[in-house]
Amino acid sequence: MKAAQIAVVLFGPKGKGSFNESGLAGAERARALGHAVAVHWVEPISADERAQALRAICATSSPDLLVAHGGQGDLPVAAVHGEFPGTQFAITQGGFTGFNTASVEVLQEQSAFLAGVLAGLATTSGVVGHLSGEKVRPGLKGRAAFAHGLRASGRPCRFLTLFCGGQHDPELAYRAASALQRAGADLVFAMIDGGRAGVNQACREGPMKQIGNVLDWVARDPEVFVASAVADSGRCVTSAIDDFVHGRLTPGSHRAVGLESPDTVRLVMAPSWETRFGSVIESFRSRLLKGDLSLLTEYDGEEFDWQHAQVGAS
Repeated sequence: MKAAQIAVVLFGPKGKGSFNESGLAGAERARALGHAVAVHWVEPISADERAQALRAICATSSPDLLVAHGGQGDLPVAAVHGEFPGTQFAITQGGFTGFNTASVEVLQEQSAFLAGVLAGLATTSGVVGHLSGEKVRPGLKGRAAFAHGLRASGRPCRFLTLFCGGQHDPELAYRAASALQRAGADLVFAMIDGGRAGVNQACREGPMKQIGNVLDWVARDPEVFVASAVADSGRCVTSAIDDFVHGRLTPGSHRAVGLESPDTVRLVMAPSWETRFGSVIESFRSRLLKGDLSLLTEYDGEEFDWQHAQVGAS
């Protein structure tokens, strides 16, 4: 029997970004399980360009399953899935579903909420920043949850949030992070991908520390990172492929994994921060797991006008 042909699409520059690193690792795990997986990198920024790229992949290789990794896949898959009824689609970290499309996600908002609580407890300046690239569904939910956690910490803080416009531009991310730092932020939650090197540089140049996301950044760069809201979305890639091959991936379905799976979703803290704040964070984690706490998924506050703030900053 011929093996199912799987296409995994990663949006962004090849080999760049922790989110895509996670997705690539998920594809490689699926290969190690014996599945026939081809990885495609799609760099165009607009949803229309991404849709064109997916259309070309489906037309030329006719995959049995196409996995679009990330919320950036929602609009492109929605645009093309009806043209290829013989292909099943899966979107990680997305929300779109259809007659041949399922979505699977890790609940980044749960670890982002805990990161917000931590930031509220730990800030000394009373100013906390959030930085991301594109306004896609996972980023918006993560921002809302982080802001909720910041308020739930019980400490009054000024919250500066921005989307710089691109996930993979280190220079752009550097300028945005520097603006946050000049505005007084001593902590920044950076939900960024290929542009993270720019945020790291801004942190190294000043006193601001960073809370990462997706992967364990504390282990990778303890000089810059004091915590990381881990949400290993690449595990969705592996599970979607394995579920499809074994007949468990249901079109029209949406499946989510959260803190109940600590290998996938958790808040990692630097050892000294774990000692100081670990018990409080654990109490909030327990409340989330028990269902005693409902996360806000929309942010209704103001956004930081970072480009204007650069001009007059001292």
